[in-house]
Amino acid sequence: MDFSAVNWLAVVVAAVVAWLFGAAWYMGLSKPWLKAARIDPSAMKRSPLPYVVSFVAELIMALVMALVVGAMTGGEPTWLAGLIFGFVLWLGFVATTLSVNHRYEGFGWDLTIIDGGHWLGVLLIIGAVIGWFGAAAI
Repeated sequence: MDFSAVNWLAVVVAAVVAWLFGAAWYMGLSKPWLKAARIDPSAMKRSPLPYVVSFVAELIMALVMALVVGAMTGGEPTWLAGLIFGFVLWLGFVATTLSVNHRYEGFGWDLTIIDGGHWLGVLLIIGAVIGWFGAAAI
């Protein structure tokens, strides 16, 4: 893997934009998500840790996306390639994993659709940003 071709600014921007998308997504869907996840809002602990973990996870996703898109496009990523890879990676790994985990955990499809929609948006955003910024200037 060629880390020298990673556009680190693109990785950080992609993670920030994806994190902001997630904040908006779950603020807009908070009531259906709480119901689907069977969480009592009055019993929730308020902690910054989930927000930090989310951002770190999205940084890692953006780095991996930059490596995958860069390798698969010969180091010349585009926003369209990023979108395509974001969708394919979501379909192949995220949607399948959520579907399996939520079935074993006894959750309904409503939680899978809400969470899956979030991760689809995240990966599309990350892919598009990585592709739009392009490879690192050497």
